Amino acid sequence: MSVPDSVIRGLNAPNSAPPSTAAAFGGQALDQKAFLRLLTTQLTTQDPFNPVDNTQMVAQMAQFSQVAGIAEMNQSLKSLVASSGSSRLSDASSWIGRSMLVESDVATPLRDGSYAGELTLPKATENTSVSFVDANGAVVHTMELGPRAAGVAAFHWDGRNASGQVVATGPLQVVATASGGTPTIATWTGIAGLQSPANNGEARLVTGLGLLKPSDAIRLA
Repeated sequence: MSVPDSVIRGLNAPNSAPPSTAAAFGGQALDQKAFLRLLTTQLTTQDPFNPVDNTQMVAQMAQFSQVAGIAEMNQSLKSLVASSGSSRLSDASSWIGRSMLVESDVATPLRDGSYAGELTLPKATENTSVSFVDANGAVVHTMELGPRAAGVAAFHWDGRNASGQVVATGPLQVVATASGGTPTIATWTGIAGLQSPANNGEARLVTGLGLLKPSDAIRLA
């Protein structure tokens, strides 16, 4: 069995690397067994008056072992990432059918048609109100929360007017006013589904506010 001159030259070179040897075999990967077979062939066909230097041979074997170790480590990392992604996907799928509180000034109707959320007040206020505005800019409903201490103030509206008629069925902008400063608004939105992540990224939750990340959730209900 003869070995291509290009392969032997590559093995004899002090800085040769297994990828160049693999290229000599038509681009096929060279595993450890094939490398040892090639090395044995080199030893049996070498010039007895000019044998391969032992130092070069050891360097070749060490280099190949290093490349093989890196390949195995990369494979292990890929498996770990895939396993981690599956775990995150499984956890997020358990959220379907629930509601999540997210920082947003847009409220969407929940399962019972109601709208809910929270205001975070920077300091105590004597007057606090929440208004719901439709896409045309019309105020659909206003609710007075009265005086509030600094911190969280929850609000909830059933989507009906004083006569009990449903007056809102879609997304509404939430406008909050407080005498103690501008509050931060967060609203509840329903989770209808889960979008699988791409390239081991984070899964996306299908909600009334669009696609949201699980990390966007302030709280679940």
